[in-house]
Amino acid sequence: MDRDTLRQVEDWIKFFQELGFEEFYRRPQRVTAASSSPKAAATPLSASPNAASGPTFGNKPLGASEASRGPAKPASPAEPPITAAPQFTASRPVASQSLSLFEAPPAPAAPAKRETLEEIQTDLGDCHRCKLSKGRKHIVFGQGNPRAELVFVGEGPGADEDEQGLPFVGRAGQLLNRMLQLIQIRREDVYICNVVKCRPPGNRTPEQDEIATCSPFLFRQIQSIQPRLVCCLGSPAARTVLGIKEGITKIHGQFFDYGTGKALATVHPAYVLRNPREEVILRDDFEKIRQFLQSA
Repeated sequence: MDRDTLRQVEDWIKFFQELGFEEFYRRPQRVTAASSSPKAAATPLSASPNAASGPTFGNKPLGASEASRGPAKPASPAEPPITAAPQFTASRPVASQSLSLFEAPPAPAAPAKRETLEEIQTDLGDCHRCKLSKGRKHIVFGQGNPRAELVFVGEGPGADEDEQGLPFVGRAGQLLNRMLQLIQIRREDVYICNVVKCRPPGNRTPEQDEIATCSPFLFRQIQSIQPRLVCCLGSPAARTVLGIKEGITKIHGQFFDYGTGKALATVHPAYVLRNPREEVILRDDFEKIRQFLQSA
């Protein structure tokens, strides 16, 4: 081997040593006439059997700029180019909107332990926190299964409710019972309550300060029961529970995220009593309630 050839071999050895191949020269190479060239002598042990070119096999020397980057893995024609994985987001039907789309009231702080309805009612006591207490006969706290999957929230007690101290026992309550029978749910299996616990004078809509005073007890009731579905009966209930400002006829029958469950708003039975043709809305929405509760 002449001096120029020896110098080329040394240069190649240094080149591959810089790439991290320290011991490739220890494996004996079978010398043939075809491998007597300096390029063949520089074949590294870690060369990939799938590679067809590049300094890894010593078939093609790299230029100075390429050598600084090290051996490049050749693209295989059988492999498609690697692209970033597409990012998917779960889609939901329009009827299942997120509560974050609306100005919902702040959720009450979680108590240290799960309160019972009896503890909440004891805390409410003989309430005189707002002006509604002046004209009431009875506080209408709520009624039903304390572990119900379905909770109904109305606006406030009427005359019959104020007289008996129970929610939805008047004509509107009778219509509610009929809707429950229609979807084969017993009244004793649900829980029924209102935004305010005392009857507003003349059955007027509760005022904002009255709702602000009484609604924390409603939220605590829902938190204690932890139902799968909260059904808001009428706009005042929907605005209080969900913070939705749209009219009830626009958003009724839609499911909204609410805590660990869902919420749905529909027209109040008293509204249907005044507008009998609108009973179809109540029937359709109660059928959606039935389908939801029967789902896994």
